[in-house]
Parts: sequence; structure tokens; C-alpha cells
Amino acid sequence: MSSTTYMTLEELKEEFEFLGDWEARCDFLIDLGFELPKLPDDAKIEPNRVHGCQSNVWLIASVNEDHEPATIRFLANSDAMIVNGLIAVLMAIYDDKTPEEIVETDVEEIFHELELDRYLSPARKNGLFGMVKRVRQIAILAASQDSE
Repeated sequence: MSSTTYMTLEELKEEFEFLGDWEARCDFLIDLGFELPKLPDDAKIEPNRVHGCQSNVWLIASVNEDHEPATIRFLANSDAMIVNGLIAVLMAIYDDKTPEEIVETDVEEIFHELELDRYLSPARKNGLFGMVKRVRQIAILAASQDSE
């Protein structure tokens, strides 16, 4: 996986299945987090901060007009290693998808398949769903601008 290409959701599911136990999966998530592209320091500002996270998380998005239909690209970072791994999971789910695909994704089912709903602390789950909420808001806004 290069620094600009995220693991696909299917690859992530296969890797989680192969690893089996939560400790190995957690180590894998931390490794994925180290591979995330770094967010520029000037993007780590309050409007880009995701609220609801225990750690600091910043997320930016842009519309990729090179695709038809247009897709949304995300870049995010945290000051916590495991959270960066969870960001990598979200990138596998949402990055370079159309706004409609993002909104229609049953993320709770994916988290259940990956057993994130089982092993993450309530605070981590709240933060993860805070990031999901932010991504969905961006997608809804992009979809509404497309329809104008």
C-alpha cells in the first residue's frame, strides 16, 4: 500500500479475518495508521477538527472532478496511533466514493464485520462515529451542491 493509496475494504476484511484475534488486529491498525499520508500542519485548524473524539482528529475533504460522477477524497490524521488506524479503516470505506455511495454505506454493518463494535472502548466508538458523521455531512453537502 503506497502512501496515497488506501487498502480496499475487501483487503481490510481479508486481513482482519486472517489475523483472527483482536491484539493482532490492533497492531495491524496501528501499522496502517503509520502509513497514512500526513496532513499539513496548516490544515490542523479548528474548522477541520472532528468533534466527539477523545484524541485530536483533523479531517479535510475535496471533490475529485476527474471521476464521472465526481467522488470525494479525504485526508485525516490524529495525534493517537490507534485512531490513525481507525482513520485508515474509514479511508478504505469512504475515500474516493461518490457522495451517494458514502451516504448509502451501512458503516455499522462493516464495523460489526470487522468486530470494531465489539472491541473498541465506548470513547473510541464515539470518536469513530464522530468521524463517520463528519464524512457523511461532507457527502451530503457535496450531493446538494451537485444537484444545484
